[in-house]
Amino acid sequence: MESKMFLRSGLEKLNISYDEEVIDNLLKYKNLLLEWNKKINLTTITQDEEIFIKHFFDSATCLKTERVKNDSKVIDVGTGAGFPGIVLKILKKEIDITLLDSLKKRTLYLEDLVSKLDLKSTDIIHGRAEELANKKEYREKYHIALSRAVASLNVLLEYCLPFVEVGGYFLCQKGPKYESELKESEKALEVLGGKVLDIKEYLLPNSDIKHYILIVEKVFKTPVKYPRKPGKPSLNPII
Repeated sequence: MESKMFLRSGLEKLNISYDEEVIDNLLKYKNLLLEWNKKINLTTITQDEEIFIKHFFDSATCLKTERVKNDSKVIDVGTGAGFPGIVLKILKKEIDITLLDSLKKRTLYLEDLVSKLDLKSTDIIHGRAEELANKKEYREKYHIALSRAVASLNVLLEYCLPFVEVGGYFLCQKGPKYESELKESEKALEVLGGKVLDIKEYLLPNSDIKHYILIVEKVFKTPVKYPRKPGKPSLNPII
């Protein structure tokens, strides 16, 4: 199937509205991703349709939670190649988004991407979540935190919940093994101020892949001792 048709088909199956500017920007994104991927390691997925399914459609499912509003202030923690944050910004350009990544060369790629796609209200920060979330200008300043990073849920909760205001949400994208991680995260939720409101299951369009989004509400302020020093959450998770 031709690329534009494939993208249109997938977004329609997700019931996500789009215009031709969205389709054009997603194609530009794919081309820039592959161009930069020759220089730095961004993704092992390099076939067009696989990129559309496993990166673009998967990222787009965050909008299906109905938690991301036009005026939402959003942070994507450990954004890597820009998933899900850049895709959400393309689909919902009104949002104010911050893209956080710990690797400088990835932030250079993100800056090039944001410039060439002409994305407004998009901040790119080189840094670690454990340090940034302890700064008053970022702590509990966001309506929504996102993460598709490869880490266990109890670790991601410590990275992400400190950024979220009380009444806001952490949207955590996971594969089918999320249930065991959820059990191991009961203490982290209790300590950090989170409560799992819902778990959404999505079949990625034009595939048989099922993914899940855990919707975690921030119900009280995260104690000031969290997040701990860089490296500590992953080496010694809250259990």
